[in-house]
Amino acid sequence: MKQSRLMSLAESVANVIVGYGVAVVTQILIFPIFGLHTTLAQNLKIGAAFTVMSIARSFALRRVFEAIRMRRAQ
Repeated sequence: MKQSRLMSLAESVANVIVGYGVAVVTQILIFPIFGLHTTLAQNLKIGAAFTVMSIARSFALRRVFEAIRMRRAQ
């Protein structure tokens, strides 16, 4: 059975929220090891920037793979 559009949206939103949280927590834990000391606000902004880039990357890859799939179907 195919996933509904609503469930696809819910999955995508959950993925972005979890990814953002993982990014921020990882930064808080890892940055000090490399001598980088940032405030929580800076970590939230950096996490947001990485999240936006991740969404763009994911979208671009999905479109590339869909184009490949469509070429093979012809």
